[in-house]
Amino acid sequence: MVMRLDKLLANYGIGTRKEVKSLIRKGFVKVNGMIIKKDDFKVDHEIDEIVFDDELIEYRPYVYIMLNKPAGYISATKDNLHPTVLELIEGYENYDLFPVGRLDIDTEGLLLITNDGDFSHKLMAPSRNHSKLYWAEIEGVMDEKDIDSFKKGIVLDTGYCCKSANLKVIEVDDNCCKVEIEIFEGKFHQVKKMVEVCGKEVIYLKRLSIRNLELDRSLALGDFRELSNEELVDLMEDL
Repeated sequence: MVMRLDKLLANYGIGTRKEVKSLIRKGFVKVNGMIIKKDDFKVDHEIDEIVFDDELIEYRPYVYIMLNKPAGYISATKDNLHPTVLELIEGYENYDLFPVGRLDIDTEGLLLITNDGDFSHKLMAPSRNHSKLYWAEIEGVMDEKDIDSFKKGIVLDTGYCCKSANLKVIEVDDNCCKVEIEIFEGKFHQVKKMVEVCGKEVIYLKRLSIRNLELDRSLALGDFRELSNEELVDLMEDL
Protein backbone atom coordinates (compact mmCIF):
# COMPACT_ATOMS: atom_id res chain seq x y z
CA MET A 1 0.00 0.00 0.00
CA VAL A 2 1.50 3.30 -1.12
CA MET A 3 0.81 6.37 1.00
CA ARG A 4 2.31 9.66 2.12
CA LEU A 5 5.10 9.37 4.66
CA ASP A 6 3.45 11.80 7.09
CA LYS A 7 0.16 9.89 6.99
CA LEU A 8 1.86 6.57 7.65
CA LEU A 9 3.81 7.90 10.64
CA ALA A 10 0.73 9.62 12.06
CA ASN A 11 -1.29 6.41 11.70
CA TYR A 12 1.54 4.55 13.41
CA GLY A 13 1.17 6.85 16.42
CA ILE A 14 4.32 8.97 16.20
CA GLY A 15 2.23 12.12 16.57
CA THR A 16 -0.38 14.25 14.85
CA ARG A 17 0.00 14.97 11.14
CA LYS A 18 1.28 18.47 12.03
CA GLU A 19 3.82 17.10 14.51
CA VAL A 20 4.97 14.41 12.09
CA LYS A 21 5.47 16.92 9.27
CA SER A 22 7.78 18.94 11.52
CA LEU A 23 9.78 15.85 12.55
CA ILE A 24 10.22 14.77 8.94
CA ARG A 25 11.46 18.22 7.91
CA LYS A 26 13.96 18.16 10.78
CA GLY A 27 15.53 14.96 9.39
CA PHE A 28 14.30 12.38 11.90
CA VAL A 29 13.11 9.95 9.21
CA LYS A 30 15.01 7.64 6.89
CA VAL A 31 13.53 5.60 4.03
CA ASN A 32 15.76 2.79 2.76
CA GLY A 33 18.74 4.39 4.49
CA MET A 34 18.21 7.89 3.10
CA ILE A 35 17.07 10.88 5.17
CA ILE A 36 13.77 12.14 3.77
CA LYS A 37 12.64 15.70 4.53
CA LYS A 38 9.54 15.82 2.31
CA ASP A 39 6.39 15.00 4.26
CA ASP A 40 4.49 14.07 1.07
CA PHE A 41 7.14 11.51 0.07
CA LYS A 42 5.40 8.28 -1.08
CA VAL A 43 6.30 5.02 0.65
CA ASP A 44 5.12 1.43 0.52
CA HIS A 45 5.16 -0.15 3.99
CA GLU A 46 5.43 -3.64 2.49
CA ILE A 47 8.61 -2.83 0.55
CA ASP A 48 10.36 0.20 2.04
CA GLU A 49 12.40 0.24 5.25
CA ILE A 50 11.17 3.22 7.25
CA VAL A 51 13.12 4.35 10.31
CA PHE A 52 12.11 7.11 12.72
CA ASP A 53 14.75 8.33 15.18
CA ASP A 54 16.63 4.99 14.80
CA GLU A 55 13.42 2.98 15.39
CA LEU A 56 12.27 0.64 12.62
CA ILE A 57 8.62 1.35 11.79
CA GLU A 58 6.59 -1.84 11.33
CA TYR A 59 3.41 -0.33 10.00
CA ARG A 60 0.12 -2.22 9.75
CA PRO A 61 -2.73 -0.67 7.77
CA TYR A 62 -5.39 -2.66 9.64
CA VAL A 63 -5.84 -3.89 13.19
CA TYR A 64 -8.29 -6.46 14.53
CA ILE A 65 -9.11 -6.37 18.23
CA MET A 66 -11.17 -8.65 20.47
CA LEU A 67 -12.94 -6.85 23.31
CA ASN A 68 -14.78 -8.46 26.21
CA LYS A 69 -17.46 -5.78 26.29
CA PRO A 70 -18.89 -4.88 29.68
CA ALA A 71 -22.42 -3.59 30.22
CA GLY A 72 -22.89 0.17 30.21
CA TYR A 73 -21.01 0.89 26.97
CA ILE A 74 -22.51 1.83 23.61
CA SER A 75 -21.29 0.01 20.49
CA ALA A 76 -20.57 3.21 18.59
CA THR A 77 -17.72 5.60 17.88
CA LYS A 78 -19.43 8.56 19.57
CA ASP A 79 -22.37 9.08 21.90
CA ASN A 80 -23.51 12.13 23.83
CA LEU A 81 -25.10 10.21 26.71
CA HIS A 82 -23.08 7.06 27.35
CA PRO A 83 -19.45 5.93 27.18
CA THR A 84 -18.55 4.05 24.00
CA VAL A 85 -16.63 0.82 23.57
CA LEU A 86 -13.81 2.75 21.88
CA GLU A 87 -13.08 4.46 25.19
CA LEU A 88 -11.91 1.06 26.44
CA ILE A 89 -9.34 0.67 23.65
CA GLU A 90 -6.04 2.39 24.44
CA GLY A 91 -2.97 2.75 22.24
CA TYR A 92 -4.74 2.77 18.88
CA GLU A 93 -5.91 6.37 18.75
CA ASN A 94 -4.68 6.97 15.19
CA TYR A 95 -6.36 3.97 13.59
CA ASP A 96 -9.95 5.30 13.10
CA LEU A 97 -11.38 2.26 14.84
CA PHE A 98 -15.04 1.27 14.97
CA PRO A 99 -17.01 -1.67 16.40
CA VAL A 100 -17.91 -4.52 14.07
CA GLY A 101 -21.68 -4.68 14.40
CA ARG A 102 -23.09 -3.92 17.81
CA LEU A 103 -24.04 -5.30 21.20
CA ASP A 104 -26.79 -3.67 23.27
CA ILE A 105 -25.66 -1.38 26.07
CA ASP A 106 -26.55 -4.02 28.69
CA THR A 107 -25.07 -6.96 26.73
CA GLU A 108 -21.61 -8.29 27.47
CA GLY A 109 -19.10 -10.41 25.61
CA LEU A 110 -17.31 -10.72 22.30
CA LEU A 111 -17.13 -7.53 20.26
CA LEU A 112 -14.62 -7.00 17.47
CA ILE A 113 -13.00 -3.61 16.92
CA THR A 114 -11.22 -2.78 13.66
CA ASN A 115 -10.55 -0.15 11.01
CA ASP A 116 -11.19 -2.57 8.12
CA GLY A 117 -14.56 -1.70 6.62
CA ASP A 118 -14.62 -4.52 4.08
CA PHE A 119 -13.92 -7.09 6.80
CA SER A 120 -16.70 -5.66 8.97
CA HIS A 121 -19.24 -5.73 6.16
CA LYS A 122 -18.47 -9.30 5.14
CA LEU A 123 -18.60 -10.54 8.72
CA MET A 124 -21.86 -8.83 9.71
CA ALA A 125 -23.94 -8.78 6.51
CA PRO A 126 -27.14 -10.81 7.18
CA SER A 127 -26.86 -12.40 3.73
CA ARG A 128 -23.65 -14.13 4.82
CA ASN A 129 -25.46 -16.23 7.47
CA HIS A 130 -22.54 -16.15 9.91
CA SER A 131 -23.13 -17.76 13.30
CA LYS A 132 -23.31 -15.69 16.48
CA LEU A 133 -23.58 -17.63 19.73
CA TYR A 134 -24.99 -16.13 22.95
CA TRP A 135 -25.32 -17.21 26.56
CA ALA A 136 -28.59 -15.98 28.05
CA GLU A 137 -30.24 -16.11 31.43
CA ILE A 138 -34.00 -16.13 31.08
CA GLU A 139 -36.91 -15.29 33.36
CA GLY A 140 -39.27 -18.13 32.52
CA VAL A 141 -38.49 -21.64 31.33
CA MET A 142 -37.72 -22.29 27.66
CA ASP A 143 -39.06 -25.68 26.49
CA GLU A 144 -39.26 -27.98 23.48
CA LYS A 145 -41.97 -25.81 21.94
CA ASP A 146 -39.63 -22.81 22.06
CA ILE A 147 -36.76 -24.85 20.61
CA ASP A 148 -39.02 -25.83 17.71
CA SER A 149 -40.18 -22.22 17.22
CA PHE A 150 -36.58 -21.00 17.07
CA LYS A 151 -35.76 -23.69 14.51
CA LYS A 152 -38.74 -22.77 12.31
CA GLY A 153 -38.05 -19.04 12.58
CA ILE A 154 -39.53 -16.71 15.19
CA VAL A 155 -41.94 -14.12 13.80
CA LEU A 156 -41.45 -10.80 15.61
CA ASP A 157 -44.26 -8.41 16.46
CA THR A 158 -43.17 -6.29 13.49
CA GLY A 159 -44.04 -9.18 11.18
CA TYR A 160 -40.41 -9.95 10.39
CA CYS A 161 -39.63 -13.68 10.30
CA CYS A 162 -36.19 -14.40 11.77
CA LYS A 163 -33.94 -16.93 10.13
CA SER A 164 -33.85 -20.41 11.65
CA ALA A 165 -31.95 -20.27 14.96
CA ASN A 166 -30.74 -22.77 17.53
CA LEU A 167 -31.90 -22.77 21.14
CA LYS A 168 -30.27 -25.08 23.69
CA VAL A 169 -31.49 -25.24 27.28
CA ILE A 170 -28.49 -25.66 29.60
CA GLU A 171 -30.00 -25.38 33.07
CA VAL A 172 -33.47 -24.94 34.59
CA ASP A 173 -34.03 -23.55 38.10
CA ASP A 174 -37.56 -22.80 39.37
CA ASN A 175 -39.01 -20.18 37.00
CA CYS A 176 -35.79 -19.29 35.19
CA CYS A 177 -33.29 -21.00 32.91
CA LYS A 178 -29.93 -20.63 31.26
CA VAL A 179 -29.65 -21.19 27.53
CA GLU A 180 -27.40 -20.89 24.50
CA ILE A 181 -28.87 -19.17 21.47
CA GLU A 182 -27.27 -19.28 18.03
CA ILE A 183 -28.50 -16.84 15.41
CA PHE A 184 -27.36 -16.19 11.85
CA GLU A 185 -28.25 -12.52 11.47
CA GLY A 186 -28.17 -9.50 13.76
CA LYS A 187 -31.34 -7.43 13.88
CA PHE A 188 -31.80 -4.76 16.56
CA HIS A 189 -32.42 -6.41 19.97
CA GLN A 190 -33.03 -9.65 18.06
CA VAL A 191 -32.28 -12.23 20.76
CA LYS A 192 -34.33 -10.35 23.35
CA LYS A 193 -37.26 -9.96 20.96
CA MET A 194 -37.19 -13.63 19.97
CA VAL A 195 -37.32 -14.71 23.59
CA GLU A 196 -40.08 -12.17 24.27
CA VAL A 197 -42.23 -13.71 21.52
CA CYS A 198 -41.98 -16.97 23.46
CA GLY A 199 -43.41 -15.24 26.54
CA LYS A 200 -40.13 -15.04 28.46
CA GLU A 201 -37.59 -12.30 29.20
CA VAL A 202 -33.83 -12.08 28.82
CA ILE A 203 -32.30 -10.82 32.06
CA TYR A 204 -28.64 -11.34 31.11
CA LEU A 205 -27.01 -11.71 27.71
CA LYS A 206 -23.43 -12.37 26.64
CA ARG A 207 -22.01 -13.10 23.19
CA LEU A 208 -19.65 -16.08 23.22
CA SER A 209 -18.55 -16.39 19.60
CA ILE A 210 -18.76 -15.13 16.04
CA ARG A 211 -18.30 -17.82 13.39
CA ASN A 212 -15.41 -19.93 14.72
CA LEU A 213 -13.92 -17.16 16.85
CA GLU A 214 -14.57 -17.67 20.55
CA LEU A 215 -14.31 -15.05 23.26
CA ASP A 216 -11.01 -15.39 25.12
CA ARG A 217 -12.17 -16.42 28.60
CA SER A 218 -9.00 -14.98 30.13
CA LEU A 219 -10.09 -11.45 29.19
CA ALA A 220 -11.76 -9.66 32.06
CA LEU A 221 -14.71 -7.42 31.29
CA GLY A 222 -13.37 -4.31 29.56
CA ASP A 223 -10.09 -5.96 28.55
CA PHE A 224 -8.98 -6.43 24.96
CA ARG A 225 -6.24 -7.92 22.80
CA GLU A 226 -5.42 -8.15 19.12
CA LEU A 227 -6.47 -11.28 17.29
CA SER A 228 -3.68 -13.76 16.72
CA ASN A 229 -2.66 -14.51 13.14
CA GLU A 230 -4.23 -17.96 13.46
CA GLU A 231 -7.53 -16.53 14.73
CA LEU A 232 -7.60 -13.94 11.96
CA VAL A 233 -6.87 -16.46 9.21
CA ASP A 234 -9.58 -18.83 10.54
CA LEU A 235 -12.09 -16.00 10.86
CA MET A 236 -11.44 -14.68 7.36
CA GLU A 237 -11.51 -18.09 5.66
CA ASP A 238 -14.27 -18.06 3.00
CA LEU A 239 -15.53 -14.77 4.48
